[in-house]
Amino acid sequence: MATVEKMPMLAEGYERLNADVRHLKTVERPAIIDAIEEARAHGDLSENAEYHAAKERQGQIEAQIADIDDRLSRAMVIDPTTLSGDKVVFGATVHLLDENDKKVKYQIVGETEADAKVGRISYNSPLGRALIGRNVGDEVEFSAPSGDRYFEIEKLEFI
Repeated sequence: MATVEKMPMLAEGYERLNADVRHLKTVERPAIIDAIEEARAHGDLSENAEYHAAKERQGQIEAQIADIDDRLSRAMVIDPTTLSGDKVVFGATVHLLDENDKKVKYQIVGETEADAKVGRISYNSPLGRALIGRNVGDEVEFSAPSGDRYFEIEKLEFI
């Protein structure tokens, strides 16, 4: 029997997925149904581009809904404020020093919440995998697309 892999995520990521699926079900789905009805009214469906486009869009919306519902059903919501310690875990905010003593800060988050531009990296990313389980003071090496990178874990926060 197959096991269901849980997807760790923060509460705000869970709420964002809930909002996305709610929007798809209450706004997008009814709108595409109306578009299909309107296209059907134009007659011959075999050469009706609007009908075929609407049916294709309906398939995309239904696939998105199924994907998000699957993620929500497997979600394991983690509140980083309930965590503590000196080991990097999911939800931790990690303060790092790079090889040039430049300070950077990343929060370890779920795949759907990751956005490196705002300092959120996935636990599954190369850096995320390298950091998980490490302690304050450890040096971390990982391979990035730009080459090997080195960081020292300076501080952890659970916010």
